[in-house]
Amino acid sequence: MAVHQLKIAEKPALLFAERAASPGFGQPAVAAGNTCLEVRNLSKAYGTGAARTHVLQDINLQIREGEFVAIVGFSGSGKTTLISLMAGLIAPDEGAVLVNGKPVAGPGPDRGVVFQSYSLMPWMTVRQNVALAVDQVFKALPRKERRAQVEKYVEMVNLTPAMDKRPAELSGGMRQRVAVARALSANPDILLLDEPLSALDALTRANLQDEILRIWSREKKTVVLITNDVDEGIMMADRIIPLRPGPGATFGPEFPATLARPRDRKEMNHDREFKRIRKEVTQYLMQVGSERTGGAQDKVIVLPTVVPNTSQEHQAARKPAGAKQKTPAHPERYVEFSQISKIYPTRKGPVKVVEEFDLKIRKGEFVSIIGHSGCGKSTVLSMVAGLNDVSEGAIILDGREVATAGPDRGIVFQAPSLVPWLTAYENVALGVEQVFPHASRQERRDIVKHYLSRVGLSDSAHKNAFDLSNGMKQRVGIARAFALSPKLLLLDEPFGMLDSLTRWELQEVLMEVWSRIKLTAIMVTHDVDEAILLADRVVMMTNGPRARVGKILEIDLPRPRTRKMLLEHPDYYALREELLSFLADCEHG
Repeated sequence: MAVHQLKIAEKPALLFAERAASPGFGQPAVAAGNTCLEVRNLSKAYGTGAARTHVLQDINLQIREGEFVAIVGFSGSGKTTLISLMAGLIAPDEGAVLVNGKPVAGPGPDRGVVFQSYSLMPWMTVRQNVALAVDQVFKALPRKERRAQVEKYVEMVNLTPAMDKRPAELSGGMRQRVAVARALSANPDILLLDEPLSALDALTRANLQDEILRIWSREKKTVVLITNDVDEGIMMADRIIPLRPGPGATFGPEFPATLARPRDRKEMNHDREFKRIRKEVTQYLMQVGSERTGGAQDKVIVLPTVVPNTSQEHQAARKPAGAKQKTPAHPERYVEFSQISKIYPTRKGPVKVVEEFDLKIRKGEFVSIIGHSGCGKSTVLSMVAGLNDVSEGAIILDGREVATAGPDRGIVFQAPSLVPWLTAYENVALGVEQVFPHASRQERRDIVKHYLSRVGLSDSAHKNAFDLSNGMKQRVGIARAFALSPKLLLLDEPFGMLDSLTRWELQEVLMEVWSRIKLTAIMVTHDVDEAILLADRVVMMTNGPRARVGKILEIDLPRPRTRKMLLEHPDYYALREELLSFLADCEHG
């Protein structure tokens, strides 16, 4: 996603002190005022000649003063282009953006913008980054009042203790709070939020959602939120508007979020209206996604009947006649975490991040591990992958203790870690050549082609990795992991950096391939719905340090599963409630 540096232009506007003294300041926002922001017959294209791409086509939208609108859509559908047009950072080819009836000719402090990537000055403190906006917009105010303005908004996002820290000393969530504070400190009438929370963990994201809602109701702002998360849109907005993907993207039907405020995440899980809105928006987006792909299916290459060199069958076949064969692991204890702990040294002494994590996984079982950031989920995964030493206890896989990394474990990370100058085919072939050296060249080719076709990349097999979208790169990563025919598939938030709709597509790809092979799989996720959709059991971890297994939830839902089936199953929201309740209890200690 492109990062735009917002240039705040000076305007002889109402000073903050005058605004604060105005009637109704600080009261809850009411989405029933006059039209504040209007997008009229808006079109935008990039490139020239045959290479010209129409991103947005004839976009129309009216937003009332004080209203909170969420726009959802696929990656690449033109959401960031739309928010940049509203901000005045780029000019439309046709049509206009109007604020209070006047055409937007460029950026201005009446519109505060927060992008997904927080463009903070790394050498400046939190105070100085926010002061950049205040000093530009409120030049006429005395220095003492400008300083008070900065401190007010830093306090509003709960960053007063970090006032004199620099961005490098802050977490991702704290940096995004600074970006929100800076946008608000210019006292804009309209707040434009371009997926500001998508790269954050679930707990930080929920906390920032709450803060934005609190500020919205208190400051009477008009807010446009670009998001890829349906639940986030329902939680925060008055209206949810899908943006149908282009070329020539247009708006789909509006979905009013007719839920009483304030909205509580846990209580919404019981709300019939929430379930209805959620189902309608999700089904509409799934339909749009199906239309986008055209329902096309790659021709699947037949998988050769050859086993990897990591399998017991291959190893047994190479042993001399009469040699003692290894006893297969008990299928109920195919993977066994036996009281494992991980200890890291610190200046204040050793810290036990994970303590006595104990779990047995059946052969062919799909287990999800869920918990708040910092609870040790990825640490557990890295230990079973052999990438991180076990401090105490042991991990047993197929009857052998895990000591180092090996090709018997396929790993898909949040970033797919492809070799950028190699093609999709060559990236998958790297692993195939390692575990199938005994197979013929044609058999190895067929293995690579089989899994690329399974993830829908037959036509992109010979594209270089750097030419692929993030979603396509992750498909290559999934194909590569499955092509190893590993004993254990490890997935560390593999869809965490993708938009919701691409994530849904890849979840279906993962389920389809897994259901055919029935690999034993462990997936780390912070997404409650993803955990329920994919897993046979969900392991809930307590907060760290000294994190351990807090609770295990059986997901007794029929397979094959689809998101549509999930939304309609009578047990789905009860399962969701258990996970949400556990995470809420952890959040409050």
